[in-house]
Amino acid sequence: MDFNDDTAPRARRQRVQSAETGMAVLKGLARLGGRASLTALAAHVVESPAKVHRYLASLVEEGLVAQDAGSQAYYLGAEAIQIGLAAMRQADPIRAAEPALVRLRESLEVTCFLAVMGNKGPTIVRMEEPGLPVTVNVRAGSVLSMLWSASGRAFLGFLDESRVRAFAEEELAAAPPEQRAQLDAADPIGQLRREVQAAGCATVRDTYLRGISAVAAPLYDHAGRVCAVLTALGATGGFDPAADGVIATAVRNEARAASEQLGQTRA
Repeated sequence: MDFNDDTAPRARRQRVQSAETGMAVLKGLARLGGRASLTALAAHVVESPAKVHRYLASLVEEGLVAQDAGSQAYYLGAEAIQIGLAAMRQADPIRAAEPALVRLRESLEVTCFLAVMGNKGPTIVRMEEPGLPVTVNVRAGSVLSMLWSASGRAFLGFLDESRVRAFAEEELAAAPPEQRAQLDAADPIGQLRREVQAAGCATVRDTYLRGISAVAAPLYDHAGRVCAVLTALGATGGFDPAADGVIATAVRNEARAASEQLGQTRA
């Protein structure tokens, strides 16, 4: 037996490299919007058109890619669509955000939670508290203010829906003068939306619960739509809610990472 014969390991490496190239071509097609010419796809994956064409032929045989008879452009096939649909069905914001909640709780020692838009407003669905939690009267199932909580403001800023606007207008109409004075007099809701969008997150200090500050950032699904909001809160004296602070940066980063797990495609 020739112990120096590396034919089998070399063949395995070639198969692995072949699979990696095939996946690169398939992912490249997806990142180009699911449809592209051979030339554009080859340029995107930085391979020769001849090489990419060979892999496309195999992907076409497997139903992962199809080719338009008229334009000759390639597009994602039926099998690829089925894979995408299966992944979308598993894209649960609570599951995607759970690791983020734990990391925020442990790294910043803050209370954090995930909220979704319910039929009565922003509703907490998952919560994590540190060893010495801040005493707040909110739990899973609690409905939060649209205008005065960080979670509500994040939905207001990033989720463009009529019901969200209606919740905000209803709260504004019922707010006492001293509370309304916290907002822009000429365009209270519009200006608040613009401020949240510019910061990439919503922040509050003593506006919803006295002595409590919070920061919230949106989670996006595969369609680029806000599906949940990630929030961190703490006692105002030891919690910095500045939009450019450590906590806000961490919340935005964790929300972005969870969005990627949900298939976010927006920049």
